[in-house]
Amino acid sequence: MEIPNLQLRDGNKIPLLAFGTGTAWFKEDGDTSFNHDLVQLIKTAIQKGFIHLDCAEMYENEEEVGVAIKEAGVPREKLFITNKVAQGIDDIHAAVTQSLEKLQTDYFDLYLIHCPFFAESDADLQRAWKAVEEIKIAGKAKSIGVSNYLRPDLEATLRGASDPPVINQIEYHPYLQRADGYVPWMRENNIQVGSFKGLTPAFRVPDGPLKAPLGRIATAHGTTENVVLLAWLVQSDIVAVTTTQKAERLDEYAQALEVKLTPEELQEISDVGATYHFRNSWGVHFADDDRS
Repeated sequence: MEIPNLQLRDGNKIPLLAFGTGTAWFKEDGDTSFNHDLVQLIKTAIQKGFIHLDCAEMYENEEEVGVAIKEAGVPREKLFITNKVAQGIDDIHAAVTQSLEKLQTDYFDLYLIHCPFFAESDADLQRAWKAVEEIKIAGKAKSIGVSNYLRPDLEATLRGASDPPVINQIEYHPYLQRADGYVPWMRENNIQVGSFKGLTPAFRVPDGPLKAPLGRIATAHGTTENVVLLAWLVQSDIVAVTTTQKAERLDEYAQALEVKLTPEELQEISDVGATYHFRNSWGVHFADDDRS
């Protein structure tokens, strides 16, 4: 499986399709068990060509990811590993060191601040970003970015940044395309976009306004609605992070790299999706009518 890459502002490239180790595999607080099923699925994903792994300390499963990477037998330089800091935000240097040890690697290809909700002021955002810049200088991350940042968070970060974020990973799908030109604004500032919860229209809102269009487009391409949604992201140059607990889903998701939606199909998904609003994650931090 050949995954296309997206160019980042720092000269590095990121694979446009990633296997996520969160959501389905997220551990509850206090769960110290070792998940052998996750190890096996990550090994299977890597061996099937999912070389981009999206991880986070918050998921509490970094040790499983590290074992899976070691047992998969794929050279480290062939992989692209994203990790995120949240719990260790007060001491990012210690947090990245601990994460590297758990994942049994010397560096991350991409290291993100997982969310901005820790910050009580712009100065807090800027202090955290300076620490992440230092992580990159120390060689512990090749590229650095953020996640779940709204435009004010990014604007504050940019004002104090020497090495600006290369990407913002956000919840993004046809029912949450973001308002006020946020995605174009990020791209104008050389910040690429990553997506999680990209399959929301199929999984969480199956009877939404996209039901008929997705079904028709999937049938036309001899594939599934999930594949169509992932293809919509990839063909829009948005990094698609998806996950599953079922190995057979990996082959399905890989089809997104082969299916080529027409410009008309891409536009229809965007237009119909924009008529409906649905957010999965971090709702407590956003107003009910928020579209950002």
